Amino acid sequence: MTDMTENRGGETETAAVRRSPLAKHSGGNAGSRGRTTIADGVVEKIAGLAARDVDGVHAMGSGLSRTFGAVRDRVPGGTKSVSRGVKAEVGEVQAALDLEIVVEYGVSISDVARDVRENVITAVERMTGLEVVEVNIAVSDVKLPDEEEEEPERRIQ
Repeated sequence: MTDMTENRGGETETAAVRRSPLAKHSGGNAGSRGRTTIADGVVEKIAGLAARDVDGVHAMGSGLSRTFGAVRDRVPGGTKSVSRGVKAEVGEVQAALDLEIVVEYGVSISDVARDVRENVITAVERMTGLEVVEVNIAVSDVKLPDEEEEEPERRIQ
């Protein structure tokens, strides 16, 4: 809200601002007329979806978090956590991410990690405008072909 205090000339501040030569179409864009903040959880969701979209990523998070997530997903009204296995620290203009992934057996872990890193950086920077300064990836497990499925992870299509 604008404070309508009087200045020395007897007019309100808003009138003085309107009459100011600098206030007349100063050429500034609308983006510089306010502040946008992005919550850590928003960046975590974007990164989680982008990481799951990479071939070779079987699941996100540690075994324990996946087990609790599978139980939570089966509870009526429970929702799947797309940010499982992702931790973000978001500043005003930069973000740093830590991801924990499970890869499929037979894939090159270094290639999958590189692809996840590239996909996450691209998605977060494009959607938020934040500069991603680092994406740390921890591979916590390998999904073997004959292992029972704890929780099927669906690919985003």
